[in-house]
Amino acid sequence: MLNFSYELIKKAPNSKARLGKIKTRRGIINTPIFMPVGTVGSVKSLTPHDLNEIGAQIILGNTYHLSLRPGTEVLDSFGGLHDFMKWDKPILTDSGGFQVFSLADIRKIQEEGVTFNNHLNGGKIFISPEVSMKIQGSINSEIVMAFDECPPSPYDRKYMEPSIARTTRWLKRCKDAINPEQALFGINQGGIHYDLRLRHLEEILPLDLPGYAVGGLSVGEKNEEMYEILDQILPHFPENKPRYLMGVGTPVDILMGIDAGIDMFDCVMPTRNARNGQFFTWKGKLNIKRESFKFDHRPVDENCSCYTCRNYSRAYLRHLFASKEILSYRLNTIHNLHFYLDLVRKSREAIENGEFDIFKKHAIVSVSQKIDN
Repeated sequence: MLNFSYELIKKAPNSKARLGKIKTRRGIINTPIFMPVGTVGSVKSLTPHDLNEIGAQIILGNTYHLSLRPGTEVLDSFGGLHDFMKWDKPILTDSGGFQVFSLADIRKIQEEGVTFNNHLNGGKIFISPEVSMKIQGSINSEIVMAFDECPPSPYDRKYMEPSIARTTRWLKRCKDAINPEQALFGINQGGIHYDLRLRHLEEILPLDLPGYAVGGLSVGEKNEEMYEILDQILPHFPENKPRYLMGVGTPVDILMGIDAGIDMFDCVMPTRNARNGQFFTWKGKLNIKRESFKFDHRPVDENCSCYTCRNYSRAYLRHLFASKEILSYRLNTIHNLHFYLDLVRKSREAIENGEFDIFKKHAIVSVSQKIDN
């Protein structure tokens, strides 16, 4: 039996931003929320203890990657990913659809599913809606994403129309195959074409799923086009269900998404950029590789309470990165994910206080700067 619900607590004045609460079998998720990406059952360089310390409420895993390593037999023997990685809070799993279309050089799309090459060894793999649901059942995640087709960019309307029709049919098969204890989210596709987005939404909303996502954005279109389509389509989403913007994005993207009415976000940017020496701060981006930080005793962000900023100087962090020390990845990632989770926490507070429009305006200016010294 499904133990999942969403409660809309408050709407922001002068904005479409929403304060909400998702209840799952493994705890409550306060929204808006950012989900750290743990593709293969690990948020790179961090432990579950670290994730709890920085305030993570839910993490994301990936069906395709986990099916390759460690494989469903291993996951089944542990009763799912939670016990395997020792994470006791909610997990959302991406269906593998995006990886099929982003990693595979050769693929064959048929009504039954997709045959494509394994990016690790080039061997053939087949994933269908039923296969994706079975793998996600082995992962035992709280939230399961439907197996969909991610149309290529730039958007070809002639390709998009049959593609979203196929995604609708696949969604119905996912619903038939889903473990009843897992919450299935449908994915709205249609690129930057409002009429196709709306048509697809009209096809999938009657399935009355626990939640719905916006897919196929932040894949090459202009930011303004993404913001416009969100403003156009989100008023047609159910008010009593969570809304998830997949794979987005920058701090500004998250603020704009919250303003449009999005509840859930994920992106590899904070962890990937951390490994490349870039920090997100309340005064803008900071590149720790700069020579000017060699003798800098200050923390990355004097307004940040994360473990990294409480204990380490810019000079030491620069030294670690230049020395290619593993600790560099860990400390940098702790800070960036703390920043992202602080961003959504402050957004929740601003919505609660009826001041999100003011907060968003000032926050966008702050995070858009570039720190040179």
